[in-house]
Amino acid sequence: MEAKLTLKLDKQVIDSAKDYAKRHNQSLSKMVENYFSHLARGCNSSKKHSPIVESLSGILSEADLEKFAKEDERAGYILRKAT
Repeated sequence: MEAKLTLKLDKQVIDSAKDYAKRHNQSLSKMVENYFSHLARGCNSSKKHSPIVESLSGILSEADLEKFAKEDERAGYILRKAT
């Protein structure tokens, strides 16, 4: 169920947020919703990932990562270090 929310914010903050949302092809409402969801999950979870990280999670398979690591020496180093 969707509901309307009215916020009072500094105009410069609103304009910057609108620009950011536009550059990332999303509505300002969706951006705020994602942020609030992230805050709520942060209170109930030990994992803290930004909405951007959450949206990217699972895009690359293990096979893709292995292929990338073989093709790019620096990427391979970074991937090995992260595990």
